[in-house]
Amino acid sequence: MAFTNVALIGLGEVGRHFARDLAARGVTTITAYDIAFADAGSVQSQAGREGPARACVSAVDAVSGAELVISAVTAAATLDAAKSTVGGLGHGPYYLDINSASPELKRAASQAVNAAGGRYVEAAVMTPVPPYGIASPMLMGGVYAEAFLVEAEGLGLKAKFVSAEVGQASATKMCRSVMVKGVEALVSESMLTARRYGVEQAVLASLNDLLPNPDWEKLARYMISRTLEHGKRRAEEMREAAVTVQDAGIEPLMSRAIAERQDWAAVTAKSLPAGWPDEDLFALLDDVRKTLK
Repeated sequence: MAFTNVALIGLGEVGRHFARDLAARGVTTITAYDIAFADAGSVQSQAGREGPARACVSAVDAVSGAELVISAVTAAATLDAAKSTVGGLGHGPYYLDINSASPELKRAASQAVNAAGGRYVEAAVMTPVPPYGIASPMLMGGVYAEAFLVEAEGLGLKAKFVSAEVGQASATKMCRSVMVKGVEALVSESMLTARRYGVEQAVLASLNDLLPNPDWEKLARYMISRTLEHGKRRAEEMREAAVTVQDAGIEPLMSRAIAERQDWAAVTAKSLPAGWPDEDLFALLDDVRKTLK
């Protein structure tokens, strides 16, 4: 095992999955810092008390002595998270940035980390982290990425090196997100409207003719539930996607609209009844429609 001391910046859902997987793979020291530690009742604080990651009082405290730092924060916090660690990177740890941020934001983070003595590795996670955890398929880039992948072999990563240039992996992720999150937003808007007019079955049948899928009802339910469960995080990612599109010289009309629909889903989810349906698309559509003003 190349790494025995790993620090996590961010102990949200992704950070907690990674912490459990790292411990299972023999990492003996796992430290963590999350800005939510300021709230003793937060999920992150509880995770820091229960382990396997030990909560630290600051990002610098968490990364000092770590051989590998993994940044798993919200997209908008990517650069702030990197800057928060710079005082503890002088010993040269790898800094694995798995956040869903734009290429420009990743490049800014890499400059901050490398200037402080760290070795920045860009990562783009290409699937939902659950159920794969640290084995989620990733694209990696940066001048230190190839060396990192050799040393990280024992961690169980499923990663592919794409470029020594920071930004290529993230550009791939952002362009993909425009499609994936966009389809989610379109399905949500289409099916909620179809349910109001009583034509949902006809719409699903027509979708199967146009875009063949074994079970469009199941797929639609999955996509809508993803926006409701993770809308806030997905909206942040889509704002980063919009920046990526803008930087390419294209007006991000669709990306901005997708971010708005994902934000809407996050707010709507707060009004859903406890235990909203896990399997029934039509019951879910009815629950969501009841929240509409």
